[in-house]
Amino acid sequence: MTGKRKVSTENKLSARGVLEEIGRTIKIKTEKESKHERQLKGKLSNAKFADRLYKESGGDLRSAPSDACSLTYKFHTNITTDGGDGRHPCYGRQKNRFSESQEYGCSNVYIKGNENNSNGTACVPPRRRHMCDQNLEFLDNPHTDDTDDLLGNVLVTAKYEGNYTVNDHPDKKNNGNKSGICTSLARSFADIGDIVRGRDMFKSNEKVEIGLKKVFKKIHGKLNGAAKSYYDADEKGNYYKLREDWWKVNRDQVWEAITCEAPGDAHYFRKGPDGSDVFSNSGPCGRKELTVPTYLDYVPQFLRWFE
Repeated sequence: MTGKRKVSTENKLSARGVLEEIGRTIKIKTEKESKHERQLKGKLSNAKFADRLYKESGGDLRSAPSDACSLTYKFHTNITTDGGDGRHPCYGRQKNRFSESQEYGCSNVYIKGNENNSNGTACVPPRRRHMCDQNLEFLDNPHTDDTDDLLGNVLVTAKYEGNYTVNDHPDKKNNGNKSGICTSLARSFADIGDIVRGRDMFKSNEKVEIGLKKVFKKIHGKLNGAAKSYYDADEKGNYYKLREDWWKVNRDQVWEAITCEAPGDAHYFRKGPDGSDVFSNSGPCGRKELTVPTYLDYVPQFLRWFE
């Protein structure tokens, strides 16, 4: 069952400010607990893709560019279909994310843990239901086997999710404030973080989670020294601790990818710890800030969706 809600641009800065502060506090705590991150930092230019078309033309694995904005779904993918739109991360997803006719999914058909009715604890927004993650369904392959390869695939998802979000956003043609675009990108960024870390509430295609678990098992197998025992798998092989720290050290690159198409006059806005207004001022949506300007990826997903 679905429930209709009006999809609007950011208009509850105080509510989001509370969430940002919650996220900031949680992030500080995780930084004190994490270790061995140096081995988890990915480098995009080292990523390899098992592009079928490239192999059929006599090549082997295709290398990634050094800049996330230069990634293209036609080449940087493990999807085995032909060169048409079927290789696009957004294939089969709705482009119109912000229409008032878009529906939120609220029953246990959509949300893990919800009762079988529309009064569950959270409703999945259209943005998450139609996220551009088709390429992540193909992580289970013989060639995606280290932190660089995983980073490359996640950045392809982030880039095209950002493209769809920006191009369809109602604030894109505003002559004035475009911060709503950055807020929407931050929400999708946070959902990508939940997917990577294995705590996404949306009941989507299980191929993504299966592939991620297998890739993180490969990453774990390549760790050296104390890191291998520190990141040992749990009973079900989820590698949650490893996934948490992988996200922490690579989230800055994901933010750069998801903001590739953000307008130059769009700035991310949040409340600082002292209540002051904090605006990004280095690149669109703070793309070139020294640190990612949002903490929403450290806010529990059900709180973000509820707000």
